[in-house]
Amino acid sequence: MKELPNPLQSLNSIGDGLTTKIAGKLSKKLSRMQKFNKFPNLFLLKKHKSKKKNAKIKELKKTVSELPNISENGQANKSSPIQVYIARDLEEIKEAQRLRYHVFAEEMGANLPNKEEGLDVDEFDAYCDHLIVRDTKTLQVVGTYRILPPDQAKLIGRLYSESEFDLSRLEHLYPNAVEVGRSCVHANYRSGGVIMALWAGLGSYMKQHGYEIMLGCASVPMGDGGHYAASLNRIFSEKNLSPVEYRTFPKLPLPLEKLNSDLDVEPPPLIKGYLRIGAKICGEPAWDPDFNTADFLTMLRLTDINSRYAKHFFN
Repeated sequence: MKELPNPLQSLNSIGDGLTTKIAGKLSKKLSRMQKFNKFPNLFLLKKHKSKKKNAKIKELKKTVSELPNISENGQANKSSPIQVYIARDLEEIKEAQRLRYHVFAEEMGANLPNKEEGLDVDEFDAYCDHLIVRDTKTLQVVGTYRILPPDQAKLIGRLYSESEFDLSRLEHLYPNAVEVGRSCVHANYRSGGVIMALWAGLGSYMKQHGYEIMLGCASVPMGDGGHYAASLNRIFSEKNLSPVEYRTFPKLPLPLEKLNSDLDVEPPPLIKGYLRIGAKICGEPAWDPDFNTADFLTMLRLTDINSRYAKHFFN
């Protein structure tokens, strides 16, 4: 999952895209999902003609989330072209999935299905809320996070992170936790403003629904064979580990003993930002062969957020 992915390469990591197969599953679950207001108009969508696109964007400004617009310096700004909100229909979800495919498959070389459709899709997408950042001038989705809330995690029966980690020590936190993943930002928008917009949207979402904990996989590229990730693990183990009662254990561990862990390295910008806010690393990284990344399970409790950065997260 990538679940607290590096937005400069991915704010956690992996894909989505509601293909025919997924849509088939959705149809069976539609009545149940509607109880949770999931995709209420999923199968009533009609294709919008391009000339109606501008009208649609104006309508999006009235989104249910009513999240703030964010300027490029990360500040709230009524006139900013950057808008953050929860995707409301299948078309917008596909826009997020297309961005994810572009970043993860085309930029990072991840081995993803649906290459003909150009979408990053998996079974979790139908259960998640999809936070998107849109440039209302170009009408382009330029950033995204997917969020799995507790009630939907119950429906699917697990967290995405459970495919990579033993989360036994965190299970008691599930009722009050959201899992985030598949985060990424378009290459032309990797500035503080878009990242802050994603954080502000996530913070608003958690406050609105009363969630206290955020879990997710923070992904680190392994283009050098894993030495960078191993060196980061050494740094994290010295300064940023969670209390022992919140430790997790990788199912496919990175072979740290065979790697150089003494490099002088800096964490990717997104992970560095999370650590500054107050997030903790829950243990050694797992290796994701499909994405060729080392994934660190990361946990952030809202009560632990550094007061210096709280305004950026909650805006």
